[in-house]
Amino acid sequence: MHPARKIVVNQSLRAGKPLIIAIDGPAGAGKSTVARKVAQELGYLYIDTGAMYRAAAWLILQKNIDPNDQTTVAALISTAKIELRQAKDIDGPISVLINGHEVTAAIRKQAVTHLVSPLATQPAVRQYMVKQQQQMAASGGVVMDGRDIGTVVLPEADLKIFLTATPEVRAKRRWHDLANQGEQADINILITEIRQRDERDSTRAVGPLKLADDAITIDTDSSTIDSVVATIINYCQQV
Repeated sequence: MHPARKIVVNQSLRAGKPLIIAIDGPAGAGKSTVARKVAQELGYLYIDTGAMYRAAAWLILQKNIDPNDQTTVAALISTAKIELRQAKDIDGPISVLINGHEVTAAIRKQAVTHLVSPLATQPAVRQYMVKQQQQMAASGGVVMDGRDIGTVVLPEADLKIFLTATPEVRAKRRWHDLANQGEQADINILITEIRQRDERDSTRAVGPLKLADDAITIDTDSSTIDSVVATIINYCQQV
């Protein structure tokens, strides 16, 4: 998707009932970028659930814990304090802290990425994260993105969006993200990894990636950020 510009939001939406907005979709579909901007435009809280799982994966790596040791992993994560702090700049990433450590950039490394999906399948980890996310969204006025927000985390969300994009487009976005972080990657390997992750995320027993029955699908392959955000805000005005 292309760079964003300022969008004018209907003021009646701001003054109405604070909505709970769920944005789901596969890795690289543009969920975080779109969700962050929708939240900014509406004056809502943006909750990056993927960053929460990434922070947990980073902590496991730092502690040199075997990620397959679910008992030890569960004990570690259940006592961890994960904080999400809103960026002042719409183009800036949300700040992520775990146990007081600022890990915003560190959680985007490849080693963390490879661990996130397997970690998210562990029941104890999922239970802890879902509870935290539901508490954050309880009073409304939130935009939350992830894999199963509309189906598991916030099934009663006022608006559910499912973003899609081809593996090739998503791999290209991931390649650019890594390049900006100074990491090199083979685009063909990234495409393969994304397809494998889609398969894992869609077939896992706990919180699988799934289109909610009442979700609205938006294809982001050739769309601009602005057009996707404007479409979502238009749906918000119709709720």
